[in-house]
Amino acid sequence: MKIVVLDKSTLGEDIDLSPIYALGEVKEFENTSPEDVAERISDADVVIINKIKLNENNLNNAKKLKLICVAATGYDNIDTQYCKEASIALYNVPGYSTDSVAQVTLSMALSLVTHLKEYEGFVRGGDYSKSGVANKLTPVYHELSSLKWGVVGGGGIGTKVAEIAEAFGCKVFMCRRKQEGRFPLADIDTLCKECDIISLHVPLSEETRNLISAERIASMKENAVVINTARGAVADEKALADAIKNEKIGGLGVDVYSTEPFGENHPYTEILGFDNVCFTPHMAWGSFEARNRCVKTMAENIQNFYDGNNKNKIV
Repeated sequence: MKIVVLDKSTLGEDIDLSPIYALGEVKEFENTSPEDVAERISDADVVIINKIKLNENNLNNAKKLKLICVAATGYDNIDTQYCKEASIALYNVPGYSTDSVAQVTLSMALSLVTHLKEYEGFVRGGDYSKSGVANKLTPVYHELSSLKWGVVGGGGIGTKVAEIAEAFGCKVFMCRRKQEGRFPLADIDTLCKECDIISLHVPLSEETRNLISAERIASMKENAVVINTARGAVADEKALADAIKNEKIGGLGVDVYSTEPFGENHPYTEILGFDNVCFTPHMAWGSFEARNRCVKTMAENIQNFYDGNNKNKIV
């Protein structure tokens, strides 16, 4: 069995791929440009990717390819319809990053709500020592127990975030398709208008693209904090940047972007230096424990495929 890993660097230098090496002949690449994908997978039986885009243009000459394993839960970077037509199986890794993403989501929210960046900068820059005053209490911050937290998406990550937010005392509302669950439900428009913290935990689809639209952003409270650890394109990035610049919302935390990495013309470049923003490089999923779980599950997915087991099979 020939296994090709196209973007190993996205899994981190510290991760052991031996569970995958035990299954066959492995060729790994730190990264792969779009122009090189077709050539590198031309003789592969199994392809492992994280962020690489796979579609008819680069899959049509991979005549031996039987299985694509995505090192993620989401698979919007893969043309599932072509895979189905070409009889190429696709397996994902559900649930492996729930704790990791929830932890980063809460970290961003806590930092932004409490204005930690501003307070830390006041001390680090020497202003505290020069002030002659024992404390500084501006900008004003509020206890989480006084706030409403709106969770968009009721899957594993959204539910975990809701549970932690509730433990901090927040009144939690959830926007989800399924009606069951113990958290009060709210439609997306109500959630955007009424909640103090809004965190996004939905996959990218035509239904969720620009779900957090300019109109919904305009309806938010002036102190609202928006956290996106889902997919960049589920929110209108320009509208979010404008809302920060124009002081229409209170804070913005983002780990995911419509283009990764984003370039100099991206709207977020205009607000990089703002105290009330927190941008991270798509790292929320990637705790050491989560990445090891991911590799272990991918190895299991490969074995399951050859054993005829459909667990985690998408196509």
